[in-house]
Amino acid sequence: MEANTRSTGRLPAAFLTPGSSSFMDFLSDQSPGMLPGNRSLPPLQGAIEAPHGTTIVAATFADGVVLAGDRRATMGNVIAQRDIEKVFPADEYSAVGIAGTAGLAVEMVKLFQLELEHFEKVEGAQLSLEGKANRLSTMIRSNLAMAMQGLAVVPLFAGFDVDREKGRIFSYDVTGGRSEEHGYAATGSGSVFARSSMKKLYHGDLTEQEALTLVVQALYDAADDDSATGGPDVARRIYPIVTVITDEGFRKLDEAESSEIARSVLERRLEQPDGPRAALL
Repeated sequence: MEANTRSTGRLPAAFLTPGSSSFMDFLSDQSPGMLPGNRSLPPLQGAIEAPHGTTIVAATFADGVVLAGDRRATMGNVIAQRDIEKVFPADEYSAVGIAGTAGLAVEMVKLFQLELEHFEKVEGAQLSLEGKANRLSTMIRSNLAMAMQGLAVVPLFAGFDVDREKGRIFSYDVTGGRSEEHGYAATGSGSVFARSSMKKLYHGDLTEQEALTLVVQALYDAADDDSATGGPDVARRIYPIVTVITDEGFRKLDEAESSEIARSVLERRLEQPDGPRAALL
């Protein structure tokens, strides 16, 4: 069989006729060592120093959902990277923002993208948004052994639900526990400050532009109080990654659009360093 495969250049039949619509299940059967959670680590000597992504925020608005992230990755008290990308499309109608161990998180996102693409090709239809959220939960759970050794991945998942015709947000814990968030959500080291910011500014009738401004304001507040979160860096032209998902699909704001929002927020902060004020009553 092996010799025949080499001579013909064809893949074995098992690769051409997978028995499951799940790419993870297929990979578990054919090459389990390629799954991040199945890799063995050497004995640990103290804490693991690896680049970590930090703050991700999301907010729903009338026509969909906005997902955004800052650009800083840290390694202990050191800035490991100033321009890391933490928000990625999962498919046409959903996206993932990553927080936690950067290398594992990016690998998990790529595997998740393959999982959704594999399902669509095998079944001839897309998973529901709820189904996508469940698949991501399973992937996070499979990484629990790594998480217990300090290599945790805690993403934020958002998308447009074509059945319910609205944007939805899902958050996770390191065990794969999934919660649907209503209105807004945040994860990562600066999430407490970002969530507090959105809590005072969010309302259910936001326009798309208002939602975009809201998430940038929240990231600014997170960077103001959390050293692991990076604010807009005008000198280096590094701005938050901001994405929008509506019934027209996923769209990432280009640098001109994201810089315009960031600069408008910065200009207002020169007058009000603590940001917009919410009414007392």
